[in-house]
Amino acid sequence: MNQIQFALKVFAALAVVLAATTLCGRIAMAVKQPRVVGEMVAGVLLGPALLGAVAPGVQAQVFPADVKDTLYVLSTIGLTFYMFLVGSSLDHSLASGQRMRRAAALAASGILPTFALGAGAAALFFGSLSPDGTTRWEFMLFVGGALSITAFPMLARILQERGIANTPIGGLTLVAAAIDDAAAWVILAVIIAVAAAGSPFDAVGTVAGAAVFALLMLTVGRNLFSRLGARVEREGRMSRDVMALVLFVVLLAGWFTDYIGVFSVFGGFITGLAMPQSAIVRRELETRLTDLNSILLLPVFFAFSGLNTQVSGFGAGGGLWWPLAVIMAVAFAGKYLGCAVVVRAQGFSWRYASAVGGLMNARGLMILIFINIGLAHDMVTPELFAILVAVAIVTTAAAMPIYRASLPESLERGTTDFIPSTVPAPNK
Repeated sequence: MNQIQFALKVFAALAVVLAATTLCGRIAMAVKQPRVVGEMVAGVLLGPALLGAVAPGVQAQVFPADVKDTLYVLSTIGLTFYMFLVGSSLDHSLASGQRMRRAAALAASGILPTFALGAGAAALFFGSLSPDGTTRWEFMLFVGGALSITAFPMLARILQERGIANTPIGGLTLVAAAIDDAAAWVILAVIIAVAAAGSPFDAVGTVAGAAVFALLMLTVGRNLFSRLGARVEREGRMSRDVMALVLFVVLLAGWFTDYIGVFSVFGGFITGLAMPQSAIVRRELETRLTDLNSILLLPVFFAFSGLNTQVSGFGAGGGLWWPLAVIMAVAFAGKYLGCAVVVRAQGFSWRYASAVGGLMNARGLMILIFINIGLAHDMVTPELFAILVAVAIVTTAAAMPIYRASLPESLERGTTDFIPSTVPAPNK
């Protein structure tokens, strides 16, 4: 096959992905769900769940093996820049003082129970769902880490759209979700390093390399980026050369962390954290990177995930329903109950506690990134992958209904009756 024919096949696949994710995203929004829920569902429908079952010949023609390899590369680039934007969008001022202590407690309440319950479920199904060559501890750590994730970017968008990101409960939830995700990526980096090296001692080099990279990027790198930020502030815009330099650093960071065995999204995220806290820099990055990334490259990732989602075990008499029910239950209960109890203990009403528990349960795109990395490193079986995709869709779809039921619009922005006396009231 010549290059022109291959290019035509890639263009056709991208067009199908774009059409399917856009349509399903609009349907999701029409039923008051986040767009990402529809895009996740679209990815699954393009796989064996629908297209592969109804028209296997069409699916094989649109998504042959070589096109899937190209989609993987495109989705990896998209994910790296997505995590860069996530890191650069974090407001460092939120992580200070009493708010940080409260957020850390909330994050721990979302991570620890979910991780413990997830690891227990993994131990229960180790014999049937673990890949060959994976140890019990690696499998337990991976499943526990995957279920511990909260979709920070989606949560931030929901809170911003509803105008409550700067309220006490909004800021608290945002910082806690960011801590959850950071902890999950650390867990994943360690698991992959150990799995690739063969033992914890052999993985020391990989973990040390990731730690040195993060330290240098957040000290030396942040200082250099601050100078670029000052230049952007003076000029009021980001020049082409500065933008090219930022993109170069993100790609280089992604290459390095992938090379040492931690995966490129870690490099993108840490580079984003090193970016200056400048409104102009944020605006320029979001304006230039967000649309192409979120409209085309991330949907490619959803499609790639869907193509890897095998649903044969969910048919009549399939053997995946029981592990799905158990893993779904522990995923939901660990986050919802753990977070709700801590929010209530911090002085908020039960309505706020339930709302936060529902939002922290949304795993969205982040868990899909997590499990796809695991799949690339042979740490996930097709059966477990399908189960965790289902968990991602259901918990994300359930977040907003639980939130709205717990906190009607009349109470959403809060009154003094719902704000504990130890928490500053939101700015008017």
